[in-house]
Amino acid sequence: MMNDGFLRVAAATPKIKVADTVYNAAAVSDMLREAAAQQVKVAVFPELCLTGYTCQDLFLQSALLRGALAGLWTVAEASRGLDILAFVGLPFPWRGKLFNVAAAVQDGRVLGLVPKTWLPNYGEFYEARHFCPGNRDVVWVPEVEIRGGAYGVGGTKAGKGVGYVSSSQAGHSITREAWRYQPLCGGYASSSQAGHSITQDDVSAGCGETGILECGVPVGIGGMTNGSTVTAACGTGVTGCASTARGGGRTSSAPSGGGASGHDGDGVIPFGTDILFACEGFPLLTVAAELCEDVWVPSPPSIRHALAGASLIVNCSASDEMVGKDSYRQSLILGQSARLVSGYIYTNAGAGESTQDLVFSGHNIIAENGTMLAESPRMGSGMIVADMDMERIGAERRRMTTYPAWGGAGVGYPGEVGAERGYVTVPFALGAKAPAAAMGFRAATATGGGGQPALKRFIDPMPFVPADAATKSKRCEEILMIQSMGLAKRLEHTGIRHSVLGISGGLDSTLALLVTVKASDRLGIGRENVHAVTMPCFGTTDRTYDNACKLSRKLGVTLHEVDIKEAVTLHFRDIGQDAANHDVTYENSQARERTQVLMDLANKLNGLVVGTGDMSELALGWATYNGDHMSMYGVNVSVPKTLVRHLVRHFADTCGEAELSATLTDVLETPVSPELLPPEGGVISQKTEDLVGPYELHDFFLYYVLRFGFSPSKVFRLAGAAWGEQYDGATILKWLKVFYRRFFSQQFKRSCLPDGPKVGSVALSPRGDLRMPSDASAALWLEELERIHDNLNGE
Repeated sequence: MMNDGFLRVAAATPKIKVADTVYNAAAVSDMLREAAAQQVKVAVFPELCLTGYTCQDLFLQSALLRGALAGLWTVAEASRGLDILAFVGLPFPWRGKLFNVAAAVQDGRVLGLVPKTWLPNYGEFYEARHFCPGNRDVVWVPEVEIRGGAYGVGGTKAGKGVGYVSSSQAGHSITREAWRYQPLCGGYASSSQAGHSITQDDVSAGCGETGILECGVPVGIGGMTNGSTVTAACGTGVTGCASTARGGGRTSSAPSGGGASGHDGDGVIPFGTDILFACEGFPLLTVAAELCEDVWVPSPPSIRHALAGASLIVNCSASDEMVGKDSYRQSLILGQSARLVSGYIYTNAGAGESTQDLVFSGHNIIAENGTMLAESPRMGSGMIVADMDMERIGAERRRMTTYPAWGGAGVGYPGEVGAERGYVTVPFALGAKAPAAAMGFRAATATGGGGQPALKRFIDPMPFVPADAATKSKRCEEILMIQSMGLAKRLEHTGIRHSVLGISGGLDSTLALLVTVKASDRLGIGRENVHAVTMPCFGTTDRTYDNACKLSRKLGVTLHEVDIKEAVTLHFRDIGQDAANHDVTYENSQARERTQVLMDLANKLNGLVVGTGDMSELALGWATYNGDHMSMYGVNVSVPKTLVRHLVRHFADTCGEAELSATLTDVLETPVSPELLPPEGGVISQKTEDLVGPYELHDFFLYYVLRFGFSPSKVFRLAGAAWGEQYDGATILKWLKVFYRRFFSQQFKRSCLPDGPKVGSVALSPRGDLRMPSDASAALWLEELERIHDNLNGE
């Protein structure tokens, strides 16, 4: 699940037994395998889950610590061969102190240990009794000290000692096969005899006394190149260093080969808060970790992690349950993911923790930039899974110019030497490394969703319209307020008291009339100063004409009727247009005549022409240039067609007048049409959606093309996921082609739009949200659509 920028993630809470590290490691391993079977790529487990968070003073027992370290390697071994990165919580003893850490585990290795920064020691929490705050600067822990060392857990493979290698025989040679160099190593090289040389191809004691090599060269030495020599504390020369570890602000160097943590116990493991785990072949994914209380403090570590480049934050947590705490926890995680423009996986301790004084609910949350992707039920254990859109996160960060670039104040660009505060970057690999697949620019291959696995995330078919009734009602009120305030300001500024607009009995003009009435009411201008003009012509039906007149009378505005058939017929004669030829000239002449009537009437009344066209029509260019395209203020200019319908419906439901509500309902049930062609049997013959496609699809395309800049193949896949039950892949592709062709070719109309208020995150104003050349080529986008077409047809 790494195509099209999606990443499948999990928050997993196993049922544990307090202090039973063998049982807990097995439970974590089983759940890890279950996650991998579901194609999860990043899984997060709770804080201290290998021991249990509620061990209290048992954390001072060496047996428990030894068991926790053994459990870590059990989980690491369980991850071998699985295409997954996991974060597991455990206590970690180091240099005589104890730390609460999240261990990153992948493919049999421990990639890093991230300690908790902020230790709660208030209320029910007593973490400072057992643990020390985490170190920000990364140190390098020889893997042997975790596998064995002072706690005797496991051991190292024969012939591959780690920590230090010694020899007391003069001239004895320790070859590279006997002891493998690793990049990212800290430590130092030393010998009892100054001038002793340690080369890349063989480690030679050669001095007649004990030679000790401890994992490479000192941390903090940068600028090393192949063949350079570093003098250690005793004067020993270390030659042949070729690999420079990535880490802003400090660079660790060692001979090339291997990773931050070696296989078979022959490497070192970074330990510190400032570690980034970067996915090779999938540059959209950089992971950083924090633990529980870290996100509850005023300045969480995740802030600097995100500024250093982390796109996904994981949190191993053990937050006990109290009345109302779940709501605060939810708002905290959603808010942090929104503030950081990142993914956030929050995994909480649950069933199995001691209930001596506290209860842990296993309340897990997966969030993406302020949106809840998945949330677990409380009071239990288990796993939630969701597909996170890493490309969406990247697109949002690019769009927000206020989101700091790497290398800003106090943040070191990964790999940059001399940054104020740097990060160590640990690479890991997931899935296929093919850049096209990893970046998500693979064309879809089958009906609807491209033949790819079903997404574990909700794709809203109506992105502009909230699904929740209460939210939708509130949103409608807000939009009507924004529209009416925008128009009221324009009227107030110009000193104009008369508003003029064409009213057809259709959706757009109905909404514009409602907004104009609200604006007049806001200013205390009598509704009689709102002039609704109905202009019947060749395509006008009795239904729309009657509705236009009813609305005007019920709202108390001044109704004007101007029959334009004679004027248009005269215009046809003047330009030599055959009235029987129902071509684009036949249609547009009517639209421009209506605009002329409105403009001239506004001049006569010292009024302002209110535009009625909506954002969906402008995106497709479905407007007559210098016809309905033009006005003095366009109130619907950033309202998409799907939302126009809901705004009118909201007004119908809340106006409190039965007759007005009935008329508005009939408007809602009338097919969308410009009514420029003669009706057939008194019924509308020209239905817009038959010509340009369903507005519900076009609004979906518009949202993802403009809001996130997604590629055609990804928009196609998302549309299949959202609309697959209603439209097949061929139909979606057909209208997606129409959208791109019209969107590019009709930009010239949007380049000279009248003023109008922005109401949502997507808008087309040439002075604000969309600054696009009118002559830009659509070739790249259309070529990608043709590849999708070929795949659909098996070509």
